[in-house]
Amino acid sequence: MEPEQETDTEHRLQLYAYLQPREHHRTYLAIMRLFTSTLLADLSAGEVSSALAAAERDGRIDIGESHVDVVIPRLRQLVEWGNLVHGRRETIAASIAEFQQGSMRYQVSKLAVRVQRDVDELLRVPEGAREVSRELLPAIERGLVQLGETLATASARTQLDAGSLPARRARELLAERVTTLFLQHAELAATVRDFYAYLGQILTRHHLAPEEISGFRNLLVEYIQVVVEDVLRHTPKIAATLSALAGARSELLSLLRPAEQLGTAVERTRGRRDKDWQDLTDWFADRPGNPSQVTALRDATTRAIGALLATVRRATTGGGLLPSRRAELVRLAGWFNAASPDEAHSIYAAAFGMYSARNLLPAPEHDGDDEHTPWRDGPAVDVSVSVRGRGDRGARGRTSRIMDDPITEQGLLAQAREADERRESASAELAAAATDLDNVTLSGEALGAFCELLTLAMAQREGADDPGAATDQVRGLTLTLTPESGRTTTIRSTSGTLTLRDTAVGIARAEVRGAR
Repeated sequence: MEPEQETDTEHRLQLYAYLQPREHHRTYLAIMRLFTSTLLADLSAGEVSSALAAAERDGRIDIGESHVDVVIPRLRQLVEWGNLVHGRRETIAASIAEFQQGSMRYQVSKLAVRVQRDVDELLRVPEGAREVSRELLPAIERGLVQLGETLATASARTQLDAGSLPARRARELLAERVTTLFLQHAELAATVRDFYAYLGQILTRHHLAPEEISGFRNLLVEYIQVVVEDVLRHTPKIAATLSALAGARSELLSLLRPAEQLGTAVERTRGRRDKDWQDLTDWFADRPGNPSQVTALRDATTRAIGALLATVRRATTGGGLLPSRRAELVRLAGWFNAASPDEAHSIYAAAFGMYSARNLLPAPEHDGDDEHTPWRDGPAVDVSVSVRGRGDRGARGRTSRIMDDPITEQGLLAQAREADERRESASAELAAAATDLDNVTLSGEALGAFCELLTLAMAQREGADDPGAATDQVRGLTLTLTPESGRTTTIRSTSGTLTLRDTAVGIARAEVRGAR
């Protein structure tokens, strides 16, 4: 980009500065709406202050923002950003104060009018889907046919006498048809883009309620089918007519020449440049290496239907890489909604394992030998780039070849046997201490196994007064929790003491096939 173009781009982007969520941005927005609400608005600071008083009373701007001493710096800032320009209308002042407030007048710039118009339109747009104006397709088809006839008439009358009244009227009718054609196509293209943008936003959601799935199914299968069928039905004739007009494009543009009094630096109406017609043709007709928007619309519809089917399959079967947990989360939310503050803390701890710092639990393996180092000063956990950047634990890239390493294999098997023996020993210790749990001092391994079963049993309880149970299917060890008022259960271990109030704990072990 050339330096001059880059400077102009930065200057134009400054026109959006007043929309940023900063201090007084509501005042700036109210001022710009005031200047764009009428044609050729030429206002002084005092007139702006009087108009803002109503917005201040309604609460649309902060208190004190309508005072003239506050309005003046706001207007100067808008001038600095390029949204307003200084007016030139002379005023007759009755006093010095009136002269100071009313001598400087302000007008809105052309680009700022367009920015504010787009902003107001954006704020009015609802969040739902936008209806596609497919009724414009037959209108575009008829307009192109009539345009070809009008072009032939205007060309013939201009060749006879360019200054005659029939020739001028033919050129005016030609300009009318061109403007109508491009306005119709602009509206059609805008509605198609907005609709498919909304559709893409919806299809990125993985978890949908059954009523949402039904609504999106009707939207895709019925509505999109009608839209695509209409587009495909009218496109061949529109593309053929545009191809026929391509040879007479230069003559058409010469008949649409702008009035001389407008000069050369003019923002032309669409349809007055060769590029406008090429863009219109490319929207309906394919070119080598450049597919049309109609082709893109058909491909997007195919992808959308495939994505919807995948969403329905995932929601109804629970399969896929990301199984739905919606039902479980809704049930958990219901528990939280009906729970008291103390019960909510218990539910949260049971569901997510986020216990308070005062809870006595076995130390994790990585710092089990160091009881005095705070967790914040302990070793850091290595988080992979995919989890840190994308929140995704899925593997990336090609799967590496599995290497045959007998030494590592035997080492891992030995570690697994050792862990299995420790677990079996802890289960046996818990089973032996079941009859006299209050008077036995457990080892760290046994307390760890006990806490695992205790957490699972608490998670199974519907409420604080309901029993709970958890079973280690491999060892056959079952732990039961029974609410019992006044009962205190104390679990002692080499790592500390665990006290359960108003709860009776039972431990039983069944014979499991294959257990040692």
